[in-house]
Amino acid sequence: MDVERIVAALRAKVGDVDIRTLPSVDQPTILVPAARVVRVMAALRNDPTLAFVFLSDVTAVDWWPAEPRFEVVYHLASFAYQTRLRVKARVAGTPPVLPTVTGLWPGADWPEREVWDFFGIVFAGHPDLRRLLMPEDWEGHPLRKDYPVQVRQPVKVYEPLQLTAEEFRANLQADRDARGTTGEG
Repeated sequence: MDVERIVAALRAKVGDVDIRTLPSVDQPTILVPAARVVRVMAALRNDPTLAFVFLSDVTAVDWWPAEPRFEVVYHLASFAYQTRLRVKARVAGTPPVLPTVTGLWPGADWPEREVWDFFGIVFAGHPDLRRLLMPEDWEGHPLRKDYPVQVRQPVKVYEPLQLTAEEFRANLQADRDARGTTGEG
């Protein structure tokens, strides 16, 4: 399925939404308005002529200093038509806000958390938007292009990262006890 057929089917389903095709070398790519991303994604998933039922990834790009600064990128697949689709939504603002797609794809939960963690893009309506890979007390979003990479910041965590030898032995014994093994053999 080529990008023109995808866009035509989408426009028939959600006619008032501005959907643009973008040049791409590897797969069809469309640009949709950030405010309408859930409506477009629902049409892509639910329309049997499209059937993009699989969301494989959610990521982002920081185009700083350009505005809108961020692009959130969704990668979809239609098994029925053996087609992939890249959907982009440009997001501006401080903080940048985009509606969540976890209502359509529960599997978008962690990828959206990762995008928030690294880029600071807020997914409105997300059920559990909190740090995923960075420590809870980390300041900033390290994949933003204006993040101070060269500045030495002390590592801040709320609990020790290393165990004493006694704590390690106690944890090992607790694991053995829970498994019902002696640790020998």
